[in-house]
Amino acid sequence: MVTVYDVPPEKLILKAAEKLKQVEAIAVPEWAEFVKTGRHTENAPVQENWWYIRAASVMRKVYTKGPIGTSRLAAEYGGFADRGSKPNRAVKGSRAIARRCLIQLENAGFLAKDKKNGRVISPKGQSFLDNVAKEVYDEMNN
Repeated sequence: MVTVYDVPPEKLILKAAEKLKQVEAIAVPEWAEFVKTGRHTENAPVQENWWYIRAASVMRKVYTKGPIGTSRLAAEYGGFADRGSKPNRAVKGSRAIARRCLIQLENAGFLAKDKKNGRVISPKGQSFLDNVAKEVYDEMNN
């Protein structure tokens, strides 16, 4: 049986993002076209479907590293802030984006809350990602 760990993350995330577009509970917020993904970035994302890619990536991170909350997810999507002549420092990414993705995935039934530990993958979410991983695996080996 093929799981998330058996396929490259990039291909899995792109394929899962395509599938998440058909889920009604996953919708791009109206503020998403103006927002930066953290204080370490200069501009907003330029990809059309960046929200779905981020939601798929969050779902994979919860699968592999769960239970996980918004603060740790923000740290996962952080980077290095340019501080001028001072050395760069690691900063967290946007917690609002992480929180909204978690809420949407939870409303879709892919994630579930864990008591005081953040979110974990639900059986429906695990099945979804494993099925996507199987499709990616079949595409790679054909």
